[in-house]
Amino acid sequence: MNIPWETSNVLQKRATKVLPLGVNSNFRFWGEGITPYMQKAKGAYLWDADRNKYIDYRLGFGPIILGHAYDEVNEKVKQEIDLGSMSAMTYELEIEVAEKMVKMCPGLEMVRFACSGTEATMHALRVARAYTGREKVIKFEGMYHGFHDYTLWSTYSPVEAYGNSRNPIPIPSSSGIPRPLNELITTLPFNNPEVLEKTLGSIGDQVAAIIAEPCMGNCGAILPREDFLQFIRSQCDKYGIVFILDEVKTGFRIANGGAQEFYNLKPDLATYAKALANGYPLAAFGGKKEIMSIIGQGVAQGGTFTNNKPGVAAAWATLTILQREPVLKTIEKRGKRLMDGISKILTENSIPHCMSGYPAMFSYAMGVDCITDQRSWNKSEKEFYLTLAEALIERGIMPDHDPREPWFLSYSHGEAEIDLTLETFREAVKAVKKS
Repeated sequence: MNIPWETSNVLQKRATKVLPLGVNSNFRFWGEGITPYMQKAKGAYLWDADRNKYIDYRLGFGPIILGHAYDEVNEKVKQEIDLGSMSAMTYELEIEVAEKMVKMCPGLEMVRFACSGTEATMHALRVARAYTGREKVIKFEGMYHGFHDYTLWSTYSPVEAYGNSRNPIPIPSSSGIPRPLNELITTLPFNNPEVLEKTLGSIGDQVAAIIAEPCMGNCGAILPREDFLQFIRSQCDKYGIVFILDEVKTGFRIANGGAQEFYNLKPDLATYAKALANGYPLAAFGGKKEIMSIIGQGVAQGGTFTNNKPGVAAAWATLTILQREPVLKTIEKRGKRLMDGISKILTENSIPHCMSGYPAMFSYAMGVDCITDQRSWNKSEKEFYLTLAEALIERGIMPDHDPREPWFLSYSHGEAEIDLTLETFREAVKAVKKS
């Protein structure tokens, strides 16, 4: 990329002496000499350490739903931390946030808080195992449910290693994952009811949980086929399996009640993080009272920072604003215009592609007509996508450097930002086609 990142490069060299790869998450590393370091963010904008300004469509991998450093959220956080940042007791504010979540999300009757999406899915799986007395878990290829060992299977691994789609091979997505867990994990292609039904016919009475994102959020944004989520629901009912809906990315982003409201769906458990607190560290999992009530009855769940005051306060303010203002309707309108505009530009330039996802969280795959799962997404032209993304970043538009990550919008992305993004996108496409 042709970007003056002198300061970022200096910081990267300094950081690599004390941080592996010079970052605190592998996905923040773009490569040597092309990894940006941040100075500040406000609203829809981000400034890197060299003070280059970007319209930000990464939004911290999705948590920023209102806008960076949103004043009302920050004021609530400041107000509350003056009363103490945390304690080994429960605050009334936690109860109020839980009440808001239960009111907003159709499938929630009780919740517990955590610090990250990884923790939320980890705890939800433990509760599902305890409730059913079973140990096996089904997840879908390409879906990311956090970094714990029980779900980091067939997520970022080479698709070629997965085997036949009718009888897939679970592949650990990292070294260091215990091999015996292979016996407890079944991975299946998304959007394939026939394979799911066949698998459950063999092992359904051994499965504790099926965990699924409503929309695949780590192969761009791949929507469920019509009735596929309802099919999972019906199969879980048939075999007494706990259906865990991972709403870490979709919760409080595609509807106030998340995918449960959007699809009129009631899972047994659901997990949340990201947009829940507009970028502050807070996560949650919850669901049916019958299931959640076993926590504390021989089932362990806890954490020193699970009621951290900054995160709880930010969630209180974020949910209050979502309830009060047309946040998601506004994002939907602007995001749809952006999606339609991008598709029109690509079509005008004779670039095969398909758009997928929601206006608040979308992607486009190059060189393919349709994507339904990780296997079909893997056939897209990822290198061309990356070339175009780098051309956008050079011109002040910041999507993620990784084609697996969707574009995200916030309430602070106004019509002017959409106009500038489309104008810049047109320029970038022309520049890439000439090169």
